[in-house]
Amino acid sequence: MAGSFGVWDYVVFAGMLLISAAIGVYYALFTETGQKTSSQFLFGGRNMNAVPVALSLTASFMSAINLLALPAEIYRFGTMLSMMAISYLLTIVFCAETFLPVFYRLRMTSTYEYLEHRFNKFVRRVATVLFLLVTVVYTGIVIYIPALAINQVTGFDLWSAVISTGLVCTFYCAVGGLNAVIWTDVFQIGFLIAGFAAIIARTVTIKGGIGPILDDSYKGGRLIFWDFDPNPVKKYTFWTIVIGAFFQWTCLYGVHQAQVQRYNICKSILHAKMSLYMNLLGLWMILAGAIFCGLCLYSLYRDCDPWTAKLVSAPDQLMPYLAMDILQIYPGLPGLFLASAFSGTLSTVSSSISALATVFIEDFIKPFCSSLSERKLLWISKLMNIFFGGVCIAMAGLASTLGGLLQATSTVTSFLNGPLLGVFALGLFFSFTNAKGAIAGLIIGLTMAFWVMIGSYIYPPLSGSNVPLDLSIEGCNISSMILESNWTATTDQPTLPSADHLPPEDTQERPAIADYWYSLSYVYFSALGTLATLIGGLIVSLLTVGVLRCESDLQDDDISHTRL
Repeated sequence: MAGSFGVWDYVVFAGMLLISAAIGVYYALFTETGQKTSSQFLFGGRNMNAVPVALSLTASFMSAINLLALPAEIYRFGTMLSMMAISYLLTIVFCAETFLPVFYRLRMTSTYEYLEHRFNKFVRRVATVLFLLVTVVYTGIVIYIPALAINQVTGFDLWSAVISTGLVCTFYCAVGGLNAVIWTDVFQIGFLIAGFAAIIARTVTIKGGIGPILDDSYKGGRLIFWDFDPNPVKKYTFWTIVIGAFFQWTCLYGVHQAQVQRYNICKSILHAKMSLYMNLLGLWMILAGAIFCGLCLYSLYRDCDPWTAKLVSAPDQLMPYLAMDILQIYPGLPGLFLASAFSGTLSTVSSSISALATVFIEDFIKPFCSSLSERKLLWISKLMNIFFGGVCIAMAGLASTLGGLLQATSTVTSFLNGPLLGVFALGLFFSFTNAKGAIAGLIIGLTMAFWVMIGSYIYPPLSGSNVPLDLSIEGCNISSMILESNWTATTDQPTLPSADHLPPEDTQERPAIADYWYSLSYVYFSALGTLATLIGGLIVSLLTVGVLRCESDLQDDDISHTRL
């Protein structure tokens, strides 16, 4: 273990949780904007300015998983992920000019209400159930995985972290409504940036400047920016990142309830669009921080890779290991990094809880209980926030028992978001599509997504394209390495599997399809689900439109003969 937490580290972490909870109390007791009606509670009066909404948009999906995983991916695979800056730009422009104007002008509380108006109630219900399932699973994983990674490196109690973060999120969502969620996101994104800044500043001090870090990264082959290989099974190329990530992020910024809910809280469509474009700057800033943290990781550990040396048991533990290694001499700074990671968890989980409660009330309570008073709806809204907070904490507990299936469960969420985007695209961009096409497209998209997901899990890629860049342990202190490795071995928590370190399989037992179809880069998963849904929905709509027109013509002929 690189170090352990001291009193000041716990003080910093506890302070972050207490301030987050206090923001919820403030909006419950001392403001006039969020507690009179259910609509005000869920949408905060729809009078928010662009700046806090932009910061909240940035924080909502920059979960601790991303904050821990992105630097580790840069460390292992190089800086090709920097091309996500382009996909962010394309996504924000596309969503701001297509999806946002539609949802803002309709002023719908639930995003999925659009599907009922465009198609029918059945399409809306199917999409809503899918959203609820995906969001609950994803949120449970977002709570559990960062807590596990930090626990295994620092010894910070796993279930204290899981339960405390889950309860704090549930508390301020339930008492403060969406206003509390927005402003806690604003507060927490400061911690996100501070965590990156602490790592970068300390590494620059150790290495004597930025130059040596970049020089080490260049010599180690980490500075990779223009790989135009069109091979879709290669993990990171310009095309996989720009095209694949565009679909991933459009699923989130285009049609996800948590983001659409934030657009609709703005006082005007101009502020809504401004929030989205300002959010782009936040995404770029966090991406830059993650990239440079990955280079810091490589510069410090280029001769003694903690993963190869078995000082950590999964790549997402590299950042906590680095923080404990270089920040422990400064009381409170390891706690700042811990608070930074869990700020990402809090912002993502609170957004999910608010979105789950809103969708459930609008899609499953109001249609069947239309006579409820505003006061009763307000209390139901609070209770639904508490209920879904409990469900997400329970899902985190379930995630701890999944073992090797945990990675597959996380992958499922990216697959399922693609078909949901495809259904909305069918309605928004193709006027001739109908409910039959929407349902058929959704079934086709889900089937295609699960086929590839299950195949890739059974037959992990054997291609060298997914193997990390060279890592060395030549400079490791052997005695220290043995001591720390022994500590890691005594940790009794489950570890996360890595596709890169799965045992090789007998190629003679693998079907030919496994080496290209099942080996598709994971970045394309959302694109696959979206395109399959679109193509299937368009074909079925065209076929059924023709049938409906023929039936209509026959009915008109019958009417004409009857009149004659």
